[in-house]
Amino acid sequence: MTKNRFFSSALMIGLTALAIINDWAFLIGVLGLTIGGLYEFFHMIKRKGIPIYSYFGIFIGVLIPLTIYSRFELTRNWEFLFIVLAFLTILLFQFARKDNANAIVGISTTMFGVFYVSWLLSFLIRIRFLLPESEMAGIKMLAFIIIITKAGDIGALLVGSMWGKHPLFPRVSPNKSIEGSMGSFAFSVVAAVLCSSLLPPGLLPLWKVALMGAFFGGMGQLGDICESLIKRDCNLKDSGKFLPGLGGVLDVIDSLLFSVPLFYLYMSSILKLM
Repeated sequence: MTKNRFFSSALMIGLTALAIINDWAFLIGVLGLTIGGLYEFFHMIKRKGIPIYSYFGIFIGVLIPLTIYSRFELTRNWEFLFIVLAFLTILLFQFARKDNANAIVGISTTMFGVFYVSWLLSFLIRIRFLLPESEMAGIKMLAFIIIITKAGDIGALLVGSMWGKHPLFPRVSPNKSIEGSMGSFAFSVVAAVLCSSLLPPGLLPLWKVALMGAFFGGMGQLGDICESLIKRDCNLKDSGKFLPGLGGVLDVIDSLLFSVPLFYLYMSSILKLM
C-alpha cells in the first residue's frame, strides 16, 4: 500500500465514521459523494463526445437524496413521478437544441448517470432510517453493510497484490485477479461475522450472517467491475483525482452502489417478518 493510499484511506474512514453518527455530516457526505460521482461520470462521458445534460443531471441527482432525507412525498410513488418529470424536462431541452445528433444517446446517458450514482447511492439514507423507532439500529445496519463491502475491497487489494496470478476479467480490468476475488469474499465473510452484533439482536443466525457477507461482498465486487467497464469504455484508469492513491469519487463508492440497495431490500423484507 502506497503512502498516498494509506492516508487517503485513513481520511475516508474517519469521515465515514463521522457521517454515520452525525445527521448533518451524513447528509453533507451523501450529497458530496453524489455531486462528485455525477460530475466524474458526466466528465468521462463528455470525453467520448456525447452531448449530455450534466448540470441538469447533477441538479436532479442532488434532489433525489434531499427528498428522501426530508421524507418529502408530493404524491404516492413520488420517485417514479419525479423520474418521469426529469425525463420530460430533458426532452424539452433537446427540442431546443439545433443539433439532434446523438440525441437518444445523450438523453439516455444522462438518465443512466442519475440512476447509477444518485438513486443507488441514496439507499444509504434509506438504510439509516429503516427503523424510524430506533435510529441507532439504522446507524448500526449502515455501518454493517459499509464495513463488509469495504472489507471486500481491502481483501481484493491485499490478496490480489500478493498472490494474484490469474486474471478475472482481463478485457474489463486487467489488474483484477481470481485470487483477489477470493480474498474479497473471505474478508467480507469474516467482517460480517465479526460485526454481526451491528444487526438487530436475534434477527439472523450466524451462518446466515456469513452468507450475507459472501453475497453482499460479491455485489460489491460486481459494482467495482461495472465501474471498471465504464472507465475502460472511456479509456481511463481512474474516474478522477479526488483522493491520491484511491482515485476519484466513483472509485471510492463503486462497490457500494450495488451492495447497499440490495442490503436495504433484504433487510426491509426480513424486518417486516419480525
